[in-house]
Amino acid sequence: MAFIGSAVRRISLSLRPPLSPLCRISARAYSSEPTTEKSVPYEKTLKQEDGISQGRPNLSPGEPLLSVSADAVVIGGGSLGCQTVYHLAKMGMTNVVLLERDRLTAGTTWHTAGLLWQLRPSDVEIELLAHTRNVISKDLEEETGLHTGWIQNGGLFIASNKQRLDEYKRLMSLGKVYGIESHVLSPAETKDLYPLMNVDDLYGTLYVPKDGTMDPAGTCTTLTRAASARGATVIENCPVTGIQVKSDDLGVKRVKAVETRHGTIETPCVVNCAGVWATKLGEMAGVKVPLIAMHHAYVVTERIEGIQNMPNVRDHDASVYLRLQGDALSVGGYEQNPIFWEEVSDKFAFSLFDLDWDVFMQNIEGAINRVPILEQTGIKSTVCGPESFTADHKPLMGEAPEVRGYFLGCGFNSAGMMLGGGCGRELAHWIIHGRPEKDMYGYDIRRFHHSLTDNNRWIRERSHESYAKNYSVVFPFDEPLASRNMRRDPFHKALTEQGCVFQERHGWERPGWFNKDGAAPVKDYDYYGAYDTPKNANYKYNELLGKEYTFSFPPHHDVIKNECLTCRNGVAVFNMSYFGKFFLTGPDAKKAADWLFTADVNKKPGSTVYTCMLNKRGGSEADLTVSRLEPGAANLPLSPESDGDTYYLAIGGGVAEHNWNHISTVLQDQGFRCQLADHSEDMGMISIQGPKSRAVLQEVLDTDLSNEAFPFSTHKVVNAAGHQVRAMRLSFVGELGWELHIPKDSCMPVYNAVMAAGAKHGIINSGYRAIDSLSIEKGYRHWHADLRPDDTPLEAGLAFTCKLKSTIPFQGKIVCFTIDEKMPMFGLEAIFRNGVPVGHLRRSDYGFYIDKTIGYGYIRNPDGGVVSADFIRSGEFTLERMGVTYKAKAHLKTPFDSENKRVKGIYD
Repeated sequence: MAFIGSAVRRISLSLRPPLSPLCRISARAYSSEPTTEKSVPYEKTLKQEDGISQGRPNLSPGEPLLSVSADAVVIGGGSLGCQTVYHLAKMGMTNVVLLERDRLTAGTTWHTAGLLWQLRPSDVEIELLAHTRNVISKDLEEETGLHTGWIQNGGLFIASNKQRLDEYKRLMSLGKVYGIESHVLSPAETKDLYPLMNVDDLYGTLYVPKDGTMDPAGTCTTLTRAASARGATVIENCPVTGIQVKSDDLGVKRVKAVETRHGTIETPCVVNCAGVWATKLGEMAGVKVPLIAMHHAYVVTERIEGIQNMPNVRDHDASVYLRLQGDALSVGGYEQNPIFWEEVSDKFAFSLFDLDWDVFMQNIEGAINRVPILEQTGIKSTVCGPESFTADHKPLMGEAPEVRGYFLGCGFNSAGMMLGGGCGRELAHWIIHGRPEKDMYGYDIRRFHHSLTDNNRWIRERSHESYAKNYSVVFPFDEPLASRNMRRDPFHKALTEQGCVFQERHGWERPGWFNKDGAAPVKDYDYYGAYDTPKNANYKYNELLGKEYTFSFPPHHDVIKNECLTCRNGVAVFNMSYFGKFFLTGPDAKKAADWLFTADVNKKPGSTVYTCMLNKRGGSEADLTVSRLEPGAANLPLSPESDGDTYYLAIGGGVAEHNWNHISTVLQDQGFRCQLADHSEDMGMISIQGPKSRAVLQEVLDTDLSNEAFPFSTHKVVNAAGHQVRAMRLSFVGELGWELHIPKDSCMPVYNAVMAAGAKHGIINSGYRAIDSLSIEKGYRHWHADLRPDDTPLEAGLAFTCKLKSTIPFQGKIVCFTIDEKMPMFGLEAIFRNGVPVGHLRRSDYGFYIDKTIGYGYIRNPDGGVVSADFIRSGEFTLERMGVTYKAKAHLKTPFDSENKRVKGIYD
């Protein structure tokens, strides 16, 4: 018998003793071929051929398909495929087919650990997990009378330091809003709960009693039986060989049919739930699926006396999890050097790789430290299978930009069982209604810029980093180190030399804040020293990031304060070049603008309007500025050729791809004869803001900048230091100011002229950390923070952007809160009214001008009534941060310049 402790010693000794027979098998070099032993910790797998698949068609070679047309075809019989077909059928789409190339769960689902943790640092993910839990623990059993294999044994998160426990306390506070029971335990209390655990090095733990474990075979069998009972068809042993795509009269590519060895199914909708194999399935239709396959492993121990009924454990600092398996444990984790599966095989079904002990042993060492009895416990089996991973460790969902009717439900980063129920429901709603119910932007394939989704370096590096950091503390201001400098604007070199600490958004390098101790450039990715890659030495940027790893104010809090207050009291320049910059032209441009935008953008040429775009349910798909241009000859990139209505759209760069696809989809669905042109890469953009901005720019621009000549929300093409630019009088920070949209080759001359003119006024560079603070202080919204697809503009306090005004009170409403204590908040803090949880902060930051922490959150009336002004005024509000409550003041208006005087240049 092999013991875990002896395996540890084997790896650590330079002279290894002879191995037992079991260890010799386990320690073989990696092979791309499956192993002959396939032992996983479940009573059954669907590989068995004794009738477990009874009731589902199991096709023989040459046997024809039962269906020749379907409303949707789901490809892949793992967790996501089964959950999606179940929810489609439950929502009324019964003419739906699930195709599985082998047997259900045969790809990666069959060997998954099946853990379900209810708490995550995301409100949306908590809701998705709650739905999964309801489906597998209650709904399916009520519908079918079958038990899915759900076991509620609880979950225990281990904290070995204060920062980790602070993170858990943040989760606990957020969980209270959703009614999730959790308890922070001391080391002694943890020992009482889990007697076999070593608690000598613990700082504390978070115990969630209603976490548990899922069984993949039981769950997928029950899901497909429930779907079949509602009319869905589930077909096994039916590999897909092709996907037919046709172009419609407008040249838009759409799904036409799915080809298999047993015939063709006509369908307007394909759902790619093929997991590791999703990329190949995407290639069949010309769809990019940015994921990568890696080995992911765990070992199953022999019997451990006293382990029965213990909770599952996540020791994040050791990067290891311990899953209860009856009277044994499954031990797994996330390594710094995972093995990539370079050649994905189509014949890999119910198969495993050999376990590479040199890679896996770091998990074992952490597990033995946490549960010392493991050192003398035998290894019953090893499980090393493929899993798919993505660039940000989030799934890939939604309609693919390349082909209409082609939906993604893949790339779940080993969380397909856990997120399957919630994501299956959202995906089904997406397919039937054109959008999900919840804010799924964080999973939407459109969150990635199209230039990245087929960039192999970006996919590989970012997926590796996300895998390696999966168990790292989620700090508010962390940035990736992998695949940086993918998109750089013309100011990048100059700002780097001036100490700019960049953030990465949508592939762009955008300024975060400016370090006063010199340049901190971003270097090529070093894989954290894995794969014999030399680690970056003297890496100043990484060192600065490390100093931000705190839930307190960061060391450079005063630097950001200076950037903010210089803007409020003097003048600052912000590089916003990463913005998306689109032109909308064509015969139906005015019709399209009226349809797309909530505000009336059809004012006279030279006007600029802040507006929203909505989805079919009235939720906010975007906020942006729309400028109406004069028709005329082309003056690219500042203006296109047009003899009619023309609009210039400026959109936050982090969501530009999402906006582009939303607009394109609307134009296609409505049949508008329009052209949408992207000139994001052709222009830079700087914003000069503050009371002294007019004085600075009056020396640079050849136009009168007075209120009368250049009022707020207008724009002009002017000369700046001999270069043509489009100047817009706008502000994202609540000050007098202008944006300059500048052709790429003119960026540096114009920037240098602005800085030279501003020198005597004390002008400085400022970054997006300052913008975040200044904008929340002013009460401006950020899309996908305090403005999301499931929020209406009215709920968000943006009624002024809507052509139709309303006085109807809302079921939910966004409210501004401030606290007097000098305590940082970052969002997700729980909001209590009269001691009852009514919501959580969506976004929070420190307002340096008013010298208070500010937060915005949507609140609900727990009695089901409306959230009126009286409801807000009459309540006593508190905010809970990491288990500690702080008295909060609710504001019906922004506490800073509520009369909007400063943007008009009125400084009393």
